[in-house]
Amino acid sequence: MSNLSGKIAVVIGGHGGIGGAIAERFATEGAIVYATSRRAQAGEVECGAGRLRQAQVDASDLTALSAFFETVQREAGRVDVLAVNAGLSEFAPLDAISEDHFDRTFDLNVRTLLFATQAATAIMPAGGAVVLVGSIAATIGTQGYGVYGATKAAVRSFARTWANELAPRNIRVNVVAPGPTDTAMMAAASAEIRERLTTLIPLGRMARADEVAAAALFLVSDQSSFITGAELPVDGGMAQV
Repeated sequence: MSNLSGKIAVVIGGHGGIGGAIAERFATEGAIVYATSRRAQAGEVECGAGRLRQAQVDASDLTALSAFFETVQREAGRVDVLAVNAGLSEFAPLDAISEDHFDRTFDLNVRTLLFATQAATAIMPAGGAVVLVGSIAATIGTQGYGVYGATKAAVRSFARTWANELAPRNIRVNVVAPGPTDTAMMAAASAEIRERLTTLIPLGRMARADEVAAAALFLVSDQSSFITGAELPVDGGMAQV
């Protein structure tokens, strides 16, 4: 039997990069996956043992996000698994941080994550699981990414609190924390930044999105049934040794 056979999963920010890899892996493992994206065209495809349903939703628009979860509840009746990946990372050292940069980054990385988790757990039965996509940037203080790192520190804090709050309902909450990962978001960084980051990774390369997806799958599957409130780094040892 597949790890998520018969489960209803939602992936916020589930097209391309880490989010797309998570959505596809969950579907391959047997889930019916509802994935949001601003860019993907709406549609449904078979994917391994499950199905992947893309919805064109701007997750930072809370009205659209609420309507999306209403659709999920109407069609599926529940959410068993939630992954929140939607995020924004832009270079801005302290002297270049603007109100717009701060607001846009916190709106998507923190505000969206909060209200998506609230909506999903409102219709999540006992035994459900939440995985939030954090980052080792929450702890290592990467120059020029202070606002991004602060949002990911907020994600880590939320996970601890929600793990406590949802434990009586037997719902687990954990964080997968990637290091530098070879995605379009990282490709937007300068070659100098990419090279500098790679030299700091003991395994000598960036992560692949499917490696992060494998860790996310572990955290929402029964293989991690006694793990909650934890953070699992997927960083090639960058922030660990």
